[in-house]
Amino acid sequence: MTTKYNLDKPDFEVASLKRNPKSPRTMFGLIMSSIAGFLTLLAIIPLFIILTYLLTKGISSLSVSVFTELPPPPLVEGGGFGNAILGTVIMVGIGALISVPLGIMAAIYLAEFNEGKVAEWIRFATNVLSGVPSIIVGVFAYSAVVLTTKEYSAWAGGFALAVLMLPIIVRTTDESLKLVPQDVRQASVGIGANQYQTVLQVVLPAALPAIITGITLAIARAAGETAPLLFTALFTQFWPNWNNLLVEPTASLAVLVYNFAIVPFKNQQELAWGAAFILVLLVLATSIISRVATAKRTY
Repeated sequence: MTTKYNLDKPDFEVASLKRNPKSPRTMFGLIMSSIAGFLTLLAIIPLFIILTYLLTKGISSLSVSVFTELPPPPLVEGGGFGNAILGTVIMVGIGALISVPLGIMAAIYLAEFNEGKVAEWIRFATNVLSGVPSIIVGVFAYSAVVLTTKEYSAWAGGFALAVLMLPIIVRTTDESLKLVPQDVRQASVGIGANQYQTVLQVVLPAALPAIITGITLAIARAAGETAPLLFTALFTQFWPNWNNLLVEPTASLAVLVYNFAIVPFKNQQELAWGAAFILVLLVLATSIISRVATAKRTY
């Protein structure tokens, strides 16, 4: 005797997984989701207002001349801030040359070679340093470099930016190395590699995209700093002299915006808006690079 089953009308009914839309739990979830979405919108609104204001004010001030000419004197039409763009690139580059190798090596030591109390205290000191106001860093760089060399210079400005970038690079690299699974390290040791070979040839390449993200974030912060450069690089109306970066003041976008935004001359105010727009674009470009690097993680 065989049993026949009617597949069109099963003998049991599957319980519905849908929640009752009128249940208290569902209503509470909808209310909290709505509140969270509203608060998120409130947090984003200032960003859109700032970007819109910069677009309307900044784009109208841009032309080819602003990238190729020097800042004009008061009451003189035209001019640009090409020297400030070049000076910003030079000082941020100097800061990156100092902070990136030091930050990566320090993070490798903390994450791979020292997991004791010393590493914890160093991490604590790094967190404290990341919260130090930039103007304090500017005073420190002024005392350490400007008073020693008796000159305001691009190197002094780059040193101040390096101090600001260093804790960001150390923290992000340290966390990136910790995200690499232990199985990867054990597999490398299992095929005969020592600890140094494992770190340099296996762990570091695996964490490289996240490390690049931290570096770009540090560069974005350094590019927008003003206070440290007021103490170390000052400002100049001339192009940077490659042969005298140690002994001459250097222009930067952030200081140009600060100087020209508070003057009563319309042409210089327009240049300040244009420089602010370029500065925001530089920060946006570094953020996009960090997003692309994060999307290509290999672990």
